[in-house]
Amino acid sequence: MPDSVLETSRLLRERKVSPLELTRECLRQIADQNPVLNAFITVTEESALAQARQAEAEIQRGDWRGPLHGIPIALKDIIDVVAVPTTAASNLFKNRIANEDAEVVTRLRRAGAILLGKQNMHEFAYGGSSVISAYGPVRNARNPEHIAGGSSGGSATAVAAGLCYASLGTDTAGSVREPAALCGVVGLKPTYDLVSTRGVFPLSPSLDHVGPITRTVEDAAVMLHAITGRDTIFPGTEKDVSKLRIGVPRNFFFENLDGEIAVAIEDATRVIETIVASVRDIRLDVNPDRTFQAAESYAVHKDYVAKSPELYQPATLQRIRTGEHISQEDINESRHELEKSRKESQRVFEDVDIVITPTTPIPAPRLADLQENPELLRPREILLLRNTRPFNVWGLPAISVPCGVTKNGLPIGLQIAGAHGADNLVLDFAHAYEQAAKLNR
Repeated sequence: MPDSVLETSRLLRERKVSPLELTRECLRQIADQNPVLNAFITVTEESALAQARQAEAEIQRGDWRGPLHGIPIALKDIIDVVAVPTTAASNLFKNRIANEDAEVVTRLRRAGAILLGKQNMHEFAYGGSSVISAYGPVRNARNPEHIAGGSSGGSATAVAAGLCYASLGTDTAGSVREPAALCGVVGLKPTYDLVSTRGVFPLSPSLDHVGPITRTVEDAAVMLHAITGRDTIFPGTEKDVSKLRIGVPRNFFFENLDGEIAVAIEDATRVIETIVASVRDIRLDVNPDRTFQAAESYAVHKDYVAKSPELYQPATLQRIRTGEHISQEDINESRHELEKSRKESQRVFEDVDIVITPTTPIPAPRLADLQENPELLRPREILLLRNTRPFNVWGLPAISVPCGVTKNGLPIGLQIAGAHGADNLVLDFAHAYEQAAKLNR
């Protein structure tokens, strides 16, 4: 299969490949690899092939919709697709059939994308490992003995393994960027509220984001353009980044890093120094309190927990109940702090244009270690999401791009973030880094 959406789109438009060929190959790859990776919960083979035939006819008669036309993609199973189950990887929603498409799905259909199915995830998106799922754990395409990350683990590992060309996940504390980093692909969390969450089952509405997982930064831009309708970068139109000022927050984000990750990030920083105006250390203060998220998540699930607690995985039920006894006073105070922090986070961008950090402080843990020692699961997830979560709190655009591998071949991600609404700038810079890193290999 070709590497990227844009490369494949060019071949489709030149009629060197067909949507039907691409879709059949993706379905073959799913049949072959999904028994090991456990990336998909539902494969919509019949409808995908019907969509591919329609796209093929449209392209042949010159009715071209854009770069996603005829491209097979997939969706995290928390995003509604009409007449298809949305399980959220839970027995609670095992028989829940969506009555209409989520807004992002409507937009992807309009762009001509072919929907292959729904992907496995951490139950109700309440975790960073995709180990807790009614359908079993997701495995990492780079090394199936390791986790894929979460909560969008199935989406990230499917893109990494070539089961689809791109995917949509959700990100409340890092659930697009963290699995993307662990699986060696690109994961974008847009500015808060830039992408509609209508038809996406919530975890914490004040922190929830929908974003693409792809193989390249430009493909992430293509997906973002489709689901927002806003212009993003495309080949030959990327901006000059030579005047950008880059900030590196050594406090918090660089603490207790795995040694190989620390080396990879320093290598990436040296590459960045060759393409920008300046790179300097800055300070970003982070409040790790999760009170508001816990309260919002409990509010979402309160009625379900009261009626059918036995249908949740025990670990998920335990996490949901952490928000049960939070007082309204504490909720109001936490909401105030959230709004305050979103305003204050903008100040850093008076002095720098872009912030870079490691996406995760550690590489993907071994699945067996977490299964054999369940008490390690939550602490590992909190650590894996440590560097991504603040950008959800602040509502800022952030992307994870591959920047190396460990000696055992586990991917390492670089997180790139920008000011509120500066999604295009983040994409511009991420693309420039991606190209520069290729030249320096």
